[in-house]
Amino acid sequence: MSDMEFKHFKFEIKAEDDGDMTVSGYASIFGNRDRVGDVVVAGAFTKSLASGRRVKMLWQHDPREVIGVWDEMIEDDKGLFIQGRFANTEKGKEIRELAMMGAIDSFSIGYRTLDYEYSNSGDRLLKEVDLFEVSLVTFPANELATITAVKTEFDEERELLSLMLKRIELLTAK
Repeated sequence: MSDMEFKHFKFEIKAEDDGDMTVSGYASIFGNRDRVGDVVVAGAFTKSLASGRRVKMLWQHDPREVIGVWDEMIEDDKGLFIQGRFANTEKGKEIRELAMMGAIDSFSIGYRTLDYEYSNSGDRLLKEVDLFEVSLVTFPANELATITAVKTEFDEERELLSLMLKRIELLTAK
């Protein structure tokens, strides 16, 4: 696997504090140029996801450090949305806790490039990649690969209540 590549992208992470060990966010954002000039194009993951192969959840791209499972991977207009569960192991619990604290705040993808072209500006446009793993990492190669939200169940309930109150205000203002 010497042609395996790793890319880091801005993402959102949600680690719930209700014991269910879940994590979700964006492992890749479409149209985001990384430090070496690569840009993942919408649809780049389609065939890889359709293959049915389980993409691994790793710590720091280390195949010896499996820390959970990815239950859902979906390409949407923004990028590659993922949702999974940390393993109920010492390492899984440790990484979950670090994510909850904000100490770990980045995802990174490991893949093999299958199709690409160069843009007029010299960026390599990744049109199709074979995705092998998504890692939680300490130091992403992409400067935008940081957590934008870490939420507990309490935070979600507070946001829902806030949205409901705004809706009530809008309805009563009419």
